[in-house]
Amino acid sequence: MPRGTRRARNAFVRDTMAAFGGLSAVFQIIGPFVPQTASGTVVGLSVGACLGWGLLRARPAGRVRQVFRRPDMTVVVEAGDVFDQPGHLVVGFCDTFDTLSAGGRVINDDTVQAQLLDRRYGGDTPRLDAELTAALTSAQPVAREERADKPLGKLDRYPIGTVAVLGARPRLVFGVAYSRIGNDYVAASGVEDLWRGLGGLWDALRAHAQLERVAMPLVGSGLARLGYLDRDSLLRLILMSFVARSREGVICRELRVVIRPEELDGVDMRELSAFLGALASDPAR
Repeated sequence: MPRGTRRARNAFVRDTMAAFGGLSAVFQIIGPFVPQTASGTVVGLSVGACLGWGLLRARPAGRVRQVFRRPDMTVVVEAGDVFDQPGHLVVGFCDTFDTLSAGGRVINDDTVQAQLLDRRYGGDTPRLDAELTAALTSAQPVAREERADKPLGKLDRYPIGTVAVLGARPRLVFGVAYSRIGNDYVAASGVEDLWRGLGGLWDALRAHAQLERVAMPLVGSGLARLGYLDRDSLLRLILMSFVARSREGVICRELRVVIRPEELDGVDMRELSAFLGALASDPAR
């Protein structure tokens, strides 16, 4: 039995039993022709082959790659660190584009946004805030909180789907608002918010990415309270949105969705590969 995820163990049992079933059917045909002295050896080799097949099939895939022809683009889903990827980077924000407050963190240390501050900006909050302010100059806030209601963080609220384009080429950062942060500093989002946020993201990429490679995390899998969607469903939602908008006009030549290794248990890569294959073969989707 392979060590690892529950999904891998289930796959091992399922595929091993399928192999046994197939060999059983073969033995019913060739059994009368196998010498009795060799039958034990044949059975032993067959059992070993079935177990080996089950182990091979149960080995978790760390990467799926699908090439599309209409339009010409590639989608890659893989486990890894999104900050190690070449190309432009997508980072999720809340609707206030909060970073740090004077009294402490409004955002959680484990989020990609917090990692952006630490790894791209060296913890320099004023620099990140200055870039956000400049990037949001043309965006119109839809509301403004009172300081008495939201003691920490920023007050202006922007529409879901607002994108702040940060940094410089060749590695721009596309900060997309897809969740709403309450005055209790708890971020929340829903399927409609995520879909609208993705739509704004694709528009911004089309306008600024110049068809270059884009890497993004599995947005919505962390603190945005989309927990009622499992990671498989969340990933498919993102990919469906990307492919659908790409049919209207190419967004980028390669989209790479990078999943944290600890989140890989929630994604069936073999089923995902089949899903992407179906999207690639059916332009109507």
